[in-house]
Amino acid sequence: MTLLLILLTTAVTLAAWKWPSLSQALIYSPPGVARGQYWRLLGHGFIHANSTHLMFNMITLYFFGTVMELVLTPRIGQAGFVLFYLSGLLVAILPTHLKHRHNPRFRSLGASGAISAMLFAYILLRPWSLLFVLFIPVPAILFAAAYVIYSVRAQDRGRDRVNHSAHLWGGAWGVVFMLGLEPSLAGRFLEALMSPASGGIWLG
Repeated sequence: MTLLLILLTTAVTLAAWKWPSLSQALIYSPPGVARGQYWRLLGHGFIHANSTHLMFNMITLYFFGTVMELVLTPRIGQAGFVLFYLSGLLVAILPTHLKHRHNPRFRSLGASGAISAMLFAYILLRPWSLLFVLFIPVPAILFAAAYVIYSVRAQDRGRDRVNHSAHLWGGAWGVVFMLGLEPSLAGRFLEALMSPASGGIWLG
């Protein structure tokens, strides 16, 4: 299912680059949602601004989505896994919608909210696994802390054109979803933090 999500997202993005009207129909837009175009709350996640944006998101989705698919599918099935991904898009954009719902110029696109949900769900299970950031190995839990701090500061500054709020809320949803699925993960996560050599947590 991860590969299908990647193929679908890539296909829709490429089509949107060729036909800008498709991008305009899917992008998150407060006036559009106000007119009842609620599909934008999900559709924005299937289009991307440029090739770098698309490639970075799809590579990240591949690495963490494939792992989380193996973890979650035995528990909630393939349909449940896809719903987890789609709910990540929705939950991540809702705070943005509440903040910018009266701003007719605001736009947002990209799958980062859902991908952050996958990433943080993975980090909850494997806090000491190594993530390669610009080819530098970084423990996942340290990356998560730095990611949150950076996103909060960048959101407060508001100097770039990145929806950091979606990253934060998407990541939070990944953690909440996993804890809702198996509440005992909270205690097991803390135990794993104290034991870097434990190898992490897998659902029972």
